[in-house]
Amino acid sequence: MTMQPRSTRERVRAAVSQEGPVTARELAEGLDLTPAAVRRHLDVLAAEGVITEHEHDPAGHRGRGRPARAWVLSDAGHTTLPTAYDGMALEILDFLRETQGEQAVQEYAERRARTLAARHAERVSAAGEDPRDRAEALADALREDGFAATLREVPQAAGVQLCQGHCPVQHVAEEFPVLCDAEAEAFSELLGVHVQRLQTLPAGGHVCTTFVPVGTVIAPRDGTGPGDQTTETPTQSEERSR
Repeated sequence: MTMQPRSTRERVRAAVSQEGPVTARELAEGLDLTPAAVRRHLDVLAAEGVITEHEHDPAGHRGRGRPARAWVLSDAGHTTLPTAYDGMALEILDFLRETQGEQAVQEYAERRARTLAARHAERVSAAGEDPRDRAEALADALREDGFAATLREVPQAAGVQLCQGHCPVQHVAEEFPVLCDAEAEAFSELLGVHVQRLQTLPAGGHVCTTFVPVGTVIAPRDGTGPGDQTTETPTQSEERSR
């Protein structure tokens, strides 16, 4: 059963997606609304960047002046509509696992994580050597990737928590948690410290949480830079107190 859009504005947006390029008058007729009401919703959708004006000269137009404005969904508007990307990604990874084995999936996850690390390496490095500053820079970068990332202090554990309130690949990662593991390794590489994943959305958590020790700096693999130091993670602190 197909669910109907919940609001008039959503109905207008859906109609533009299905019928565009379409004018306010044509939308009004199809949605049983007044042209004025439709134009109000179109103005809001245009201001939000969800729709954009399209050159439209209906056949037989002979009147003076500019033809009525017609609208289509913008590139940004397309991203707000449901897609089948999750299903396709699951099919591809299932096929890869069945034909090439688990190692192929692992290699893909690691490659994806390396791409993430490479994309944000310059930005994180520019934040300096302090793991807290680097984590803040990484959170900013992840927000731009759609992860709804924030940073929270954990004074009792001498660290911060990198929280991701949204994961664009959550449903795929539920089936292939190796994606989460590889992402955590990328965070360690970017931040220069050993991070600890405390919970993830795909595993049932309400948010993806990664503990970042702010007192640990790991020497680069080429042997340059400061030596290793150690800071307790939340798990280690709990075990010691028992």
